Amino acid sequence: MTDTTSTRSALTFEVNRRSDPTPADAIAKVHENPGFGKTFTDHMAVIDWTSDGGWANARVVPYGPFQLEPAAAVLHYAQEIFEGMKAYRHADGSIWTFRPEANAARFANSARRLALPVLEADDFVESLRQLVSVDRAWVPEPGDSGEKSLYLRPFMFASEAFLGVRPADGITYCVIASPAGAYFSGGLKPVTLWLSINYARAGAGGTGAAKCGGNYASSLAGQLEGIEHGCDQVVFLDSSTHTFIEELGGMNLFIVYKDGRIVTPELTGSILEGVTRRSILALAEEVGLRPEERSIPIQEWKDGAESGAIAEIFACGTAAVITPVGELRWEGGSCNHRREGHDDAVALKLRSKLLDIQYGRVEDTHGWLTRLV
Repeated sequence: MTDTTSTRSALTFEVNRRSDPTPADAIAKVHENPGFGKTFTDHMAVIDWTSDGGWANARVVPYGPFQLEPAAAVLHYAQEIFEGMKAYRHADGSIWTFRPEANAARFANSARRLALPVLEADDFVESLRQLVSVDRAWVPEPGDSGEKSLYLRPFMFASEAFLGVRPADGITYCVIASPAGAYFSGGLKPVTLWLSINYARAGAGGTGAAKCGGNYASSLAGQLEGIEHGCDQVVFLDSSTHTFIEELGGMNLFIVYKDGRIVTPELTGSILEGVTRRSILALAEEVGLRPEERSIPIQEWKDGAESGAIAEIFACGTAAVITPVGELRWEGGSCNHRREGHDDAVALKLRSKLLDIQYGRVEDTHGWLTRLV
């Protein structure tokens, strides 16, 4: 663990607390069944940027609506990015987050791709610390499921009002927070995936490697198609050949083979590099697996399911951590690698290792945790 409570950012935040904070009993009621992204804390952290003055006016203010001009660039040209991470309360009451420097680096890369200003990593982490310090009462205890947390959503958007097509000269950065429970309230169950042939999430030279809303918007039509076929999520293939697996609508994918390999699609510029994905690759050898990053033809998935060469498949991301995959469906067919007695042993072992680190239940030998409060 890295205790950085004394780290001082270049930006100094002014704190303006709500005059009517949410009562403790009301917060406790939210913590009983927080769901995901439904209820938001009392405050938000905000920083402004202009092309003339740079980053300034860092502040923590009461959570509430933005006042935007109808001509705000984000509403017309989608110049925006975001991140997703969590704050975890440990047994001693301290509050930590997981690999924020990785999120800060990805946020910076996304900013460059969307022609947005880069927020320094120290200021990114300090914005999380400032918000969580003010709203620490909103960080739940792990609970019976051992998975309750405070979801943090940093984002940045073009707030300047203009209709010319150019990078905006006025930008707003913000962090909001929402108590979150286990992503799968009914227990961890295998998901069914739809193979999208008609849609692609991103293409070569596009924004696939950036965490921006446009990528998620472009995935929704495929998601709806999957729902119509009784599926939970959608698998996207490369846009040029429709041959190689890329990722789901919001998660990375791993295939575990019976010979001990664990394979995930290599980063091609159209796949988002997940922080959970990167962590799984680091942990794989610790559980006796041989990690590989390479192109995976969709036919390899179908053949491996039929032959029994595939032991497990799972998806991963910040919200769900790791979730097993059951069936893959497509127009006119389906396959299922799961055999009788299947127990998702690798997925569950990796999931447990990640959660134990995040909640401080084991020693953080990787130095992945940063203390916020």
